[in-house]
Amino acid sequence: MLMGCQDSLINKTNPNGETPQNFYGNQSELTQGVNGVYAVAQGFNLAAREWWFVHGLRSDEMATGGGQLEVPRAQMLDGSYTYSNAVMQSVWDGLNRTVLRANSVIDGSVNTKNTPQDFINRVVAEAKFLRAWAYSDLVLLWGAVPMHRHVPTTLSAASSPRMPVDSIYNFMITDLNAIQADLPLSYTGNDVGRVTKGAAQALLGRVLMAKGDYAGAKTALSQVVSSGIYQLMANYSDNFLEETGFNKESVFEIGFFNANMNWNNGDGDNGGGVNEGNAITQEISCIGWRNLVPSDGLLAEYETVANGYAADDPRFAATFYRSGDSYNNAASTLDTSTVQGTKQKYNGVKQKISWKKYTALYKNNSTFYTGQMNMRVIRYAEVLANLAECENEAGNTATAIGYLNQIRNRAGVPNYPTVKFPCADKAQTFAAIQHERRVEFANEQIRNRDILRWRKNGKLTSEPISYFQANKFELMPIPQEEFATNAALTTADQNPGY
Repeated sequence: MLMGCQDSLINKTNPNGETPQNFYGNQSELTQGVNGVYAVAQGFNLAAREWWFVHGLRSDEMATGGGQLEVPRAQMLDGSYTYSNAVMQSVWDGLNRTVLRANSVIDGSVNTKNTPQDFINRVVAEAKFLRAWAYSDLVLLWGAVPMHRHVPTTLSAASSPRMPVDSIYNFMITDLNAIQADLPLSYTGNDVGRVTKGAAQALLGRVLMAKGDYAGAKTALSQVVSSGIYQLMANYSDNFLEETGFNKESVFEIGFFNANMNWNNGDGDNGGGVNEGNAITQEISCIGWRNLVPSDGLLAEYETVANGYAADDPRFAATFYRSGDSYNNAASTLDTSTVQGTKQKYNGVKQKISWKKYTALYKNNSTFYTGQMNMRVIRYAEVLANLAECENEAGNTATAIGYLNQIRNRAGVPNYPTVKFPCADKAQTFAAIQHERRVEFANEQIRNRDILRWRKNGKLTSEPISYFQANKFELMPIPQEEFATNAALTTADQNPGY
């Protein structure tokens, strides 16, 4: 049998379908919408797994834990990745999905009824922050990328050419300045963890530093300090435990609240209320998969008496596990037989050293654990370190050293200047800044950002990435799927070298 249809019937819009124009009708729906943006940031593609991998693998602080490291991740680690790499594609999808959902909230908010305007303004500000956070990574990792200010309503509108890098930076800077008036300094109850004014200022400082505007960054970051909201935690390790999330050092972090991980859920739960876990502890646990281990270069960066420093840096023991260390509430002891994979060279001795930071072994002996450890995206310590760099750029070395020493005082290591870091001029102080950032923020998705922006702004005195080739590895390739779905792109739009 054959059946004919009229175009007028086929092309009708589904009256029951939800769109940004008809969904965000009240306060509850607007809240669900912005929760859905957080859910993408929390999901498998981003904070729960792959986003951490991309930043870690492209830095010089990671090495393979052994042959069990999957091929797409090994490619990211050794620079052999191409435009079809699955890990890279996953992060690209997650960041762009964050933008799409944020735009949906922003566009749809104009139709919200019976809701206080200050609540609408706050939710829109949260969405704009998360959109800026996504674009800050997209432009840093891929350079000029397609940019969307609104939800596309047609196929042609969904296809966008690559926007100039400066245009993307200006878009983020404008938003991050504008939303501060609509964001509170802090939250209480179930709203703890949402975007704050301090988070917007701190991200603005990051963005301006990546752009090379140190004076502007100093202004933004100084406001975070002057707010009086944030302090360094007395115990460095409290920034990386499941029980101490959203503490006074946390400027922005992505929260988790479950000991289970949905490995096939790239989006998060869309804001519907199902809790999710974080897979990072499983990936790097010394008695788990141990897919990645700290690099020899990173291990050698830490101050030790054996290497001519005045004292051992306690952050080494807070960041790494070695044979003989206790775990599982001190009920178990690590030895070579319980730790799989490769050895590293530390103090001239080949031994197995594993990540401690962002693992849950301090309280269990699980070999397969996905838990509720929050991902600390911006800590107050980073604000201080960023301000140190901004002050040093302005020639204010004494002020820069003062910010660094706040971090070192908490760590319990001697203040700058030291014998190895005399800090007598701008160049020597910058060397101290580079050292301090590397040991304070190991395994926190910061080292890759530092390398990228320092390389871009001409701040590197030597190249830290062994496989680096100019005119290629400054950026990652635009994923192949983007060329397949974005009609505005041609092969000529691919980044150099790919």
